Amino acid sequence: MTVADEIIQGYDPRTGRPAGEPVPATAPAAVDRAVTFAHAAFAQWTRFDRAAALAAVADALDAHTDELVALADRETALGSARLTGEVARTTGQLRLFAGVLGNGGYQDTVVEPADGARPDLRRINRPIGPVAVFAASNFPFAFSVAGGDTASALAAGCPVIVKAHEAHPHTSLRTAELVKQALAGAGAPEGVFELVFGFAAGVRLVQHPGIAGVGFTGSTRGGLALAKLCAERPNPIPFYGELGSVNPVVVLPGAAAARRDEIAAGYAGSLTLGSGQFCTNPGIIFVPEDPALLDAVAAAVSGTVGAPMLAERIHSGLVAGAEQLATVPGVRLLAEGKPGEGPWAPTPAVYAVSAEDFREHAQALREEHFGPVGLVVTYQRGAGLEPYHLLQLGSLGEGHLTATIHLDTADEDDVAGARELLPELERVAGRIVFNGWPTGVAVTHAQHHGGPFPATTAPAHTSVGAAAIRRWLVPVVYQDAPAALLPAALA
Repeated sequence: MTVADEIIQGYDPRTGRPAGEPVPATAPAAVDRAVTFAHAAFAQWTRFDRAAALAAVADALDAHTDELVALADRETALGSARLTGEVARTTGQLRLFAGVLGNGGYQDTVVEPADGARPDLRRINRPIGPVAVFAASNFPFAFSVAGGDTASALAAGCPVIVKAHEAHPHTSLRTAELVKQALAGAGAPEGVFELVFGFAAGVRLVQHPGIAGVGFTGSTRGGLALAKLCAERPNPIPFYGELGSVNPVVVLPGAAAARRDEIAAGYAGSLTLGSGQFCTNPGIIFVPEDPALLDAVAAAVSGTVGAPMLAERIHSGLVAGAEQLATVPGVRLLAEGKPGEGPWAPTPAVYAVSAEDFREHAQALREEHFGPVGLVVTYQRGAGLEPYHLLQLGSLGEGHLTATIHLDTADEDDVAGARELLPELERVAGRIVFNGWPTGVAVTHAQHHGGPFPATTAPAHTSVGAAAIRRWLVPVVYQDAPAALLPAALA
């Protein structure tokens, strides 16, 4: 696809009609120019007061919250309450990384003075250079133009060029304008931040020799295509992709008996939150074979109402996936919610299958369904098919962002079952939740939002929380360096 062929048109998910005028795709020369300016800004930005600049960006976005929310709601239909909270999360991330810079620990400095024949060695982390960030569709602020990838990379000292997501072009444009204005007002060098539009522009950006790394949140298919481009460059670069995740939930028998209605309601709420468009959506839940619990889940799901999805492509993909799920042997429809209004509003649905059938058809049943569609797997206690046995057989695949255990801590069998589960869950998930739900990711120093492939392409790294800065840093050791030439943190 060429630039001339591309039309970046936003749509109102409530109606399916265009939202605003089309945004032109970025020409190849403009992409090259953005990378050139980013390189020119790199040396200056590493020495700049980046904490003050990040705080200035946060202040600017906060000051325009109402305007940004109105734009995003028209292009995403996520609602003003959700979007207002997301702007706050975005500015909170920016301020978090301003604090990370003030702390200085991200530099991971190590000083070992000379000792006998051993030389003087001093290690410090340095930024890798200009990076490309691909915005996500489902978080128009927190994982988009000024989201966590951008904030962490700027904090690390890396100029950032963002490839906007086509689902919210005008939200992206206005956010980028505010970011640029705030950075310029703080005295930041020109070129430290830029925005591009279009598929062809994204490909050119990834292949440009001046780009040193890529951050991505989106589909497995899109992420793998970009990862391939990164790997096939003459100088391969790191690709930090968050792709797909089923996020298994295991309900142990004691918890099911003690908190039946609470678990059913929590599951239905987590599954349908944001029309199910969360990377941490609980796609598969293991429950004991208990008619009362299944009735409670069915009742909770029946009370939900569909909501518009972000794009026609996402909606049609969910519908096709649900239709395919229903054809797998042993799978039956457990409950449906009420259909939502608008052409892209799905009907929430939960299907059920026995543990035996799940094990036999695991390859087909563990696919991610991006939306309010879930699978309940029922198991019989003592039949050798408890969820921890299924996990040990590898039925859930290799990687997830989260895994959840519901247990009754006063039930010895539940505690023993959880203890048996944990080693396997630690192998396949980046975050393990107890007696809660995976939707909702706290932005903190301790957070890890990652997991083995296919959840991410780099399980040692996180895209949420203070540790996200580590993706954009590499260590350098100075051996017997004159004091006058050492970085200040090593002197």
